[in-house]
Amino acid sequence: MVQDLICEADAATIARGAELLGEGQLVAFPTETVYGLGADATNGAAVAAIFAAKDRPRINPLIVHIRDKAEAETHVIFSEAASRLAEAFWPGPLTLVLPRRTHTPLSLLVSAGLETVAVRAPSHPLARALIAAAGFPLAAPSANPSGSVSPTTARHVAEGLGRRVAMILDGGATPVGVESTVIGFSSQGSALMLRPGGVPREAIEKIVGPLAVPASGGPVTSPGQLSSHYAPRARLRLNATETVPGEVLLGFGSIENAALNLSRKGDLSEAAANLFAMLRALDTEAAAIAVSPIPEHGLGEAINDRLQRAAAPRP
Repeated sequence: MVQDLICEADAATIARGAELLGEGQLVAFPTETVYGLGADATNGAAVAAIFAAKDRPRINPLIVHIRDKAEAETHVIFSEAASRLAEAFWPGPLTLVLPRRTHTPLSLLVSAGLETVAVRAPSHPLARALIAAAGFPLAAPSANPSGSVSPTTARHVAEGLGRRVAMILDGGATPVGVESTVIGFSSQGSALMLRPGGVPREAIEKIVGPLAVPASGGPVTSPGQLSSHYAPRARLRLNATETVPGEVLLGFGSIENAALNLSRKGDLSEAAANLFAMLRALDTEAAAIAVSPIPEHGLGEAINDRLQRAAAPRP
């Protein structure tokens, strides 16, 4: 059974996970956002194994997880604005897409052919302990088959990837529940919202001013930009206030007759934490899921982004 891949995280299993990573194998681990599929970011064969395990398009860059800004600066070049964001939100659910240094040992595969690297310092204590024990940065997209619903528990990882991973470190359900916010920078230095996520737009704009959004239809420049992503098998219909035959309702707030409710009290943080787990649960019950309207402010922007990509036409 693939469940035997799941290990309760303690000092011994973290040390063993670091050994496996050093051998070029894949280890899944919890971050504060979702579970990540980790590999040695300096080992090209190990990074390639991530793409193979997830069946991930090679044009889709990976996030490199590091301990802190000092470590990140050995691999990428910070602008003044990027430094202020790192100081404000690291460790935490913020990814910065920055120019890669010429002599960084990071595999070129993490950049997917770009001259930039997506980096972040996670705040989850198990993620930080694993990075420290490994002694090298970890490339780690979400630990699930590409395009499907992201995992927020160790069991989700086992169900999706099975023995394509050497170990799954179990840290319980992830507290944020949606992936990190990804911020890039234009050639003029202005900050760009590449993917909404665990740090709300409003908090970032307090640091760097209004965020621009790249034009649609351009090349993929960061994780999470594919038009169809985070998708259950069931069809999704958004902004629904009632169901039609064959649907179940994923509710929000005081709406009645929902099969599951992201947050009865209308709490967007609670809704984000529940989103992927509830989509998975309803995916086993029906061929179609109707989703209640979600406010667009705060974490609602990230929730709506995931729902819109999940509802997009499948490739």
